[in-house]
Amino acid sequence: MRATVKLPFLAALLAATMANAAPSRIVSLNSCADPLLLALADKAQVAALTFNARDPSFSVYADKARSWPIARGSAEEALALKPDLIVTGPYLRKETLALIRGRGVPVIEVPPANSYADIVDQVRRVAAAIDRPQRGEALVRRMDAELAAIRPIAGGMVAAHYQRGGYLTGSGTLVDEMMRRVGLSNLAVKLGRPAISHLPLEAMVRARPDILIIGSYSSSGRGADMLLHPALAKAVPPSRRIRLPGAMTVCGGPFYPQAVRMLRDQLAAIGTRTASHGQKPARMPTNAPRPGVR
Repeated sequence: MRATVKLPFLAALLAATMANAAPSRIVSLNSCADPLLLALADKAQVAALTFNARDPSFSVYADKARSWPIARGSAEEALALKPDLIVTGPYLRKETLALIRGRGVPVIEVPPANSYADIVDQVRRVAAAIDRPQRGEALVRRMDAELAAIRPIAGGMVAAHYQRGGYLTGSGTLVDEMMRRVGLSNLAVKLGRPAISHLPLEAMVRARPDILIIGSYSSSGRGADMLLHPALAKAVPPSRRIRLPGAMTVCGGPFYPQAVRMLRDQLAAIGTRTASHGQKPARMPTNAPRPGVR
């Protein structure tokens, strides 16, 4: 009789314990969520990352991800892994999301990061969802310390984050914030451009920024030839160009301080080379014509 009395209590206790247990079969359906899991989760907790996690053009942590499980990203494949948590982004198809939730699988959505504050929010959100809040706070402290150690370079030189096909990165973006952290002014902001806009080659040549920031995605493929055009090389020579891996700009993540440091170090190297040759970087005239207006 006493055992019968205890059964409901034990069942309730077991249910509560399972509800509060850390997820142990996490599936990522978003490439920007992958680095957060790689930085915060135990390997044993993750049933699958996306296939992009092992691609260095998409993932800063590609080397680490090679020993972690991956999946192609379909809802059916994810559900076959019997997940107890799915991490996704805001662009997952409604039908896919409905299918997942219809199976009763918990879902956490990681919103895009357009600033360092957004990245901190991402870290804390994911850390809480996977029951690693202390690990999340430790990561935030490390990122804060790394950023605090990066000193901007005075001078207010004008830079353009210019990609293949003629796309220019503007305000409200991670790249714009990175520029400001190292003491650069964003050409797109000066020209009143939105977050992403198309800037013809002729307009970029006229604007003649001090620094051209080019991502790894711009090295090859359709539209990359324009970055090698002689007119652009004359306006912004290779000695005043900075390479910033596309994996560091497409998504925000714990590698943000590393990206800022990379930008700052290359900028310092340009300054050193310029000074050794007794030259000064060309400054953008205040009356530079607005791109697209002739």
